[in-house]
Amino acid sequence: MADFKTAPAVSGSPADAVPFRGAWRTAWLLLAFMVVNFADKAVLGLAGPQIRAEFDISRVEFGAAQTAFFSLFSLAALGVAALTRRVRTTTILLVLVVLWSVAQLPMLWGAAGFAVLVATRVLLGAAEGPAAPVALHHVHGWFPQQERSLPTAVLMVGAAVGVAVASPVLTVVIAHWGWRWAFGVMGLAGLVWAAAWARWGADGPLAPPVTRKSDSAAAAVASDGPPLRTILRTGTFITAAFGSFAAYWWMSSLLTWTPDYLQNVMGLELHQAGTLVGAGGLANGLVLLGHGLMSQRLARRNGRRALPAGAGAGLLLLASGLATAVFGLADPVAVKVLMMLGPMALGLVMLTIATTACAQITPASQRGVVLGVLTFVYALGGILAPVILGTLVDGAATVPAGYENGWLFTAGLLATAGALVACFCRPERDAQRLGTAETGLVHATTAS
Repeated sequence: MADFKTAPAVSGSPADAVPFRGAWRTAWLLLAFMVVNFADKAVLGLAGPQIRAEFDISRVEFGAAQTAFFSLFSLAALGVAALTRRVRTTTILLVLVVLWSVAQLPMLWGAAGFAVLVATRVLLGAAEGPAAPVALHHVHGWFPQQERSLPTAVLMVGAAVGVAVASPVLTVVIAHWGWRWAFGVMGLAGLVWAAAWARWGADGPLAPPVTRKSDSAAAAVASDGPPLRTILRTGTFITAAFGSFAAYWWMSSLLTWTPDYLQNVMGLELHQAGTLVGAGGLANGLVLLGHGLMSQRLARRNGRRALPAGAGAGLLLLASGLATAVFGLADPVAVKVLMMLGPMALGLVMLTIATTACAQITPASQRGVVLGVLTFVYALGGILAPVILGTLVDGAATVPAGYENGWLFTAGLLATAGALVACFCRPERDAQRLGTAETGLVHATTAS
C-alpha cells in the first residue's frame, strides 16, 4: 500500500485555517471517485432488459437483485464511517475502491448466473456503501466550513456525471460486446482510479487526528463537543436524513427502472434510452453544480440567504415531487423528456444540503460518524425503492399503469419530505445551540 503523505497541521483554531495547496486536486480526484461509484450503480439498470431476458426473471426478481446491492450498503456505511476515527481516510478510500472493482470482475465469466450476480452485487454494495460519507469527510478536511458547499456539490455532481458518462459508453459496450463486459469495464475503471489515488491521495490539514484506544489524550479530543445522540436528535439531522432518503429513493428508482420505462412504455430503442438517461444525468449534474456555485458565492460575500437553508431545500424537494408527478402522468414524450432534463433533479440538491448541514452541527472529530449515520438512513431508500416500484409495476393491470403508480408514490414521498425539511431543518440555529458553529473563517482562494 502506498505511503500516503499527510498535510502538515494548521496552527490556530479551525476557524482561522484556510485550505492548503492541493485541496482542489483532492476534490477533482474524489469527483472521479464518485463518477466511478455511481456509474457502477447504473450498470444494472442499463443492462436490465438483457439480464432479465438471459436469466428469464421477472421485474420483481430483477428489483431484488438491485436490492441485494443495498443489503449491506447501509450497515457498511455506518461501520466503516466509525473507523474514520482510527484509520486514515486515504487508506479507507483505497481499500474500498479496490474491493468494489474486484467485486465486478466475476461477471465476465460466461457461466456466472443470477446467483453470482446477486452475490457480487452484495459485495459491491458493501464496498460502495461507505464511499460517499468517507469521501465527503475526507474533502471537508481540506476546506473550512464556509468553503465546503462547492466541493461538496462537486462530489455530488459525480453521481450525475457517473450516470451521464456511463449511459452512452456502457450502452455501446452492451450493444457490441454484451452486458457482461459492462461490469468488466467498470471494474477496470475502478482499479485505474485506485492507482491514481495511491500516487496523489493525502489527508487534509483540517482533518481530525486518528486515535488509538491506548491514546487517552487523543480520545479525549475525539470526545469533545455534544454527545452523538444529541446531534442525531436535532431537527436538522432528522429532517435532513428523511429528505435525503426521499431524494435517494428517487435516484435509485430512476437508476433501476428508467431504462426499462423508456424502452417498454415510451417505446425507445436501447441507444435512444441510453442517450436520454445520459442527458438526464448531465442535467442533474448541472443542477447540483449550479447550486454549489451559488452557495459558495453567497458565502464568500457574507451574504444572507433569502430563505433559511432548510426552507430552500424543502421547496426544491416539493418542486422535484411536482415534476415527478408530471413525468408519470403526462402522455406527450416531449413533456416527460422536459421533466427529466432538470426539474426532477431539483430534489438531489437535498443530498448536498444535508451533508453540509450535518457537518455544520457536528465537531470534526465526530463528522465521519454522523455522515455515516446519514448515509445509513438515506441508503434505505435504495433498498426499498427498486423492489417496491417493481412490485407496483408487476402487480398492476398494465405496465404503464404500474409505472404511473410508482412515479406518483415517489412524488408524494418527495413532497412530504419537502414540507418537513422546510419547517424543521435549521443548521445555523442547531449549530449555535450545540456550540459547533465556526466563526471568523478566512475566505482564501485555493490553489489547484
